[in-house]
Amino acid sequence: MVLQIDSVWGWASPPLRLQLAGGSRGASGNVAAQASSQRMGEMVVERAPSPARLSHTSEKHPRATLTELNVLRRHRELCDVVLNVGTRKIFAHRVILSACSPYFRAMFTGELAESRQTEVTIRDIDEVAMELLIDFCYTSHIIVEEANVQTLLPAACLLQLAEIQDICCEFLKRQLDPSNCLGIRAFADTHSCRELLRIADKFTQHNFQEVMESEEFLLLPVSQLVDIVSSDELNVRTEEQVFSAVMNWVKYNVTERRQHLAQVLQHVRLPLLSPKFLVGTVGSDLLVRSDDACRDLVDEAKNYLLLPQERPLMQGPRTRPRKPTRRGEVLFAVGGWCSGDAIASVERFDPNTADWKMVAPMSKRRCGVGVAVLNDLLYAVGGHDGQSYLNSIERYDPQTNQWSCDVAPTTSCRTSVGVAVLDGFLYAVGGQDGVQCLNHVERYDPKENKWFKVSPMTTRRLGVAVAVLGGYLYAIGGSDGQSPLNTVERYDPRQNKWSQVSPMSTRRKHLGCAVFNNLIYAVGGRDDCMELSSAERYNPHTNSWSPIVAMTSRRSGVGLAVVNGQLYAVGGFDGTAYLKTIEVYDPEQNQWRLCGCMNYRRLGGGVGLRPPSSASTAETPLTPVTPSTPLTPLSGPYVRK
Repeated sequence: MVLQIDSVWGWASPPLRLQLAGGSRGASGNVAAQASSQRMGEMVVERAPSPARLSHTSEKHPRATLTELNVLRRHRELCDVVLNVGTRKIFAHRVILSACSPYFRAMFTGELAESRQTEVTIRDIDEVAMELLIDFCYTSHIIVEEANVQTLLPAACLLQLAEIQDICCEFLKRQLDPSNCLGIRAFADTHSCRELLRIADKFTQHNFQEVMESEEFLLLPVSQLVDIVSSDELNVRTEEQVFSAVMNWVKYNVTERRQHLAQVLQHVRLPLLSPKFLVGTVGSDLLVRSDDACRDLVDEAKNYLLLPQERPLMQGPRTRPRKPTRRGEVLFAVGGWCSGDAIASVERFDPNTADWKMVAPMSKRRCGVGVAVLNDLLYAVGGHDGQSYLNSIERYDPQTNQWSCDVAPTTSCRTSVGVAVLDGFLYAVGGQDGVQCLNHVERYDPKENKWFKVSPMTTRRLGVAVAVLGGYLYAIGGSDGQSPLNTVERYDPRQNKWSQVSPMSTRRKHLGCAVFNNLIYAVGGRDDCMELSSAERYNPHTNSWSPIVAMTSRRSGVGLAVVNGQLYAVGGFDGTAYLKTIEVYDPEQNQWRLCGCMNYRRLGGGVGLRPPSSASTAETPLTPVTPSTPLTPLSGPYVRK
């Protein structure tokens, strides 16, 4: 008889020949063997012999190979191409350059003359930057600094080294200042760095009152000035500041720029000026008075101010108040699964700087935690700490950077729970308690510090997403404990009743959900087979779901939130790795784009948005918190419930 033993670690043991009692291979021995097999039952597993083997993947091999290839290059051994860049000759291996750079791959594998040359001249590129990039191809290491970034980025663009382009843009993003943001913006535009361009635009809009005082502002071309002053998100106290900025720009070179005054002034919202400023400053300015188109704009503003009863008929771009990005609106990523365990870490995203920073951790580790903001305080509800299911609640105050545990617990332990705020109450919806999937719904009253049960859902749901729209609480997808769901129901607090609405087109559990432009967006999650990148949105007026473009990554356990008018998908699990990447959705282009990373990879973490404080335009500084676990590639179980 043959007994094959397979270890969970991947080792395959050689077949073991077992001699049964009696040692005979005769008839009596066979009978004894059969009887013994019957007695052992399922403990005896007969399998065909398989060869012993050990599978090994070296982590050192790629680095060691690159190191030796670089040694060969330094010694000019086996090099098959010389790059002439400026005054320098750079020896290299075609195969390495082609593997790293699409530019070189096209050059050396196509029909270009360079594919047959041993010396190739590269023009219009800085020689020092080229040497740094070739070094990177062999060493995977590069230093980007103020002295080289302006030559390194164009060189990386030419060679199509996307990773270096991203690093250069990240460096420039961190250097943004009111004195240089316009120059960085122009540099980003020249080299098609869309993310850096977007961040520079946001920075300029938010810091316009300082930017307008800089020399860079006075040197702007008219087209870029129009882009800036026409923005709805321009952060100014009054429209008078915009008019003053425009006039300063014109008068910096009045001979050449007075012809552009009307073109620029039409983007200043003159009807929103005070009557005194409109008549006394704008209307009396000699440049304005000498231009017919400018006088027409002033007359339009006067009519708007003098005829309030006619204003509904006079609405237009110049009568619409600006809506600047609100300082203080901050996204928090809370808990989740990382480094093979539930985590307590918390980090915050500031959309004005596009940076993630660590803040105070929770007192308990929480994966599958429900997160929402009530009265400017961040609540973390339930979850799983890696060993047990939780009913405890923690509350975070961003002003003090402290968590408190004095919130009443829910009546049931809950992980994979949906949490949302409706009419000043905190709702905990569904989840699981370690025994069963739940349809229970509880409502928290912060004034009484008590939870009260309300009408249960019609379906048990764990991994459910919740959203509030039009006075209703929506419970979307999830799993009933057996299979993912596409059904959706909504709660009417006036009737204490749940009712069904149209289902999603895709079954989803552990999905992300948020309200954006009066539509409910549902993204990612997991169906019966795999993690999902697909997304769809619900229109309550038509009671229908429609698909949108899929995310760039599959994401289960993803957080979804709207920050400063943009939809962010945060973290999750793609079926192979836990994610710390962020995507943002552009509804006009119907596309997702990557926009940075958290400090931690997070699966099943919660996200919550703290709105800006009405008392102040600035935040209380938060004490940085150092991550307690290394930010390394992760491994560990992904427990699908």
